[in-house]
Amino acid sequence: MRGELRTAAGKGVVPVLFGGEVHDGTLHLSEFVGTRTNHLKGLSIPPRSGMGGRVIAQGAPISVDDYGNAQSITHHYDRPVLGEGLRSILAVPVMVDGTSRAVLYAASRECHPLGDRTVDVMVAASRRLSTEFSIRDEVDRRLQLLRVAAVTSADGMATEEIRDVHAELRSVAQSVTDTDLQKKLRGLSKRLARLLTSSGEPEKSDVNLTPREIDVLSHVALGCTNTEAAQRLTLRPETVKAYLRSAMNKLDAHSRHEAVVTARKLGLLP
Repeated sequence: MRGELRTAAGKGVVPVLFGGEVHDGTLHLSEFVGTRTNHLKGLSIPPRSGMGGRVIAQGAPISVDDYGNAQSITHHYDRPVLGEGLRSILAVPVMVDGTSRAVLYAASRECHPLGDRTVDVMVAASRRLSTEFSIRDEVDRRLQLLRVAAVTSADGMATEEIRDVHAELRSVAQSVTDTDLQKKLRGLSKRLARLLTSSGEPEKSDVNLTPREIDVLSHVALGCTNTEAAQRLTLRPETVKAYLRSAMNKLDAHSRHEAVVTARKLGLLP
């Protein structure tokens, strides 16, 4: 969210941007760009209260050209908002599966309608955040499955589930633009890779596979063809073949199966 607000600020559409996530129906303002005071910091806004609360409830953007005199909203937060000097405000929800997960604001200290360009910038930011929230939700869902599977990891079905989650995490990591999240996902996949390693300790080796080589091997380990792996990783089959060949060379393997077996012994795959 901080990154999206800074990106929007760089477009110069408005002088003030802020926002926060929604937890248990309440919006918590946490990110600010261009503010001069701390009046808005840490503000909690329940549904249907103020602009943010109304946006949460209706799941659609709203704007006011003169906040202090607006009749369409409650005025529970006049003191912090007007104390910051804000007059024209646009509030845009971040929607995931029909639920408001966050709210982004764009504001000016002058009374005038915020233009279409401002709306376009904020709606685009909202959509990108919606995608990121969806990805995080899917990761959380799969990690919950992992926790269940890990309890019975000796069971064949649980083992396959862990391997499937590992491959999916590698795919998701390639689809996100957030580099911190990408590193986190790859870190989680490495932890998974060691879950099924005998005694939890992989064999020592100087083999150093690239993230893409591990991505490809993780799908080959599931029985995917080069074409299937390419579809899952959004790559060309020729590219997948090249990564697989490189990984096999590093692992001194003469077949796909041997490459997978060796990678598992080294703790590179679950």
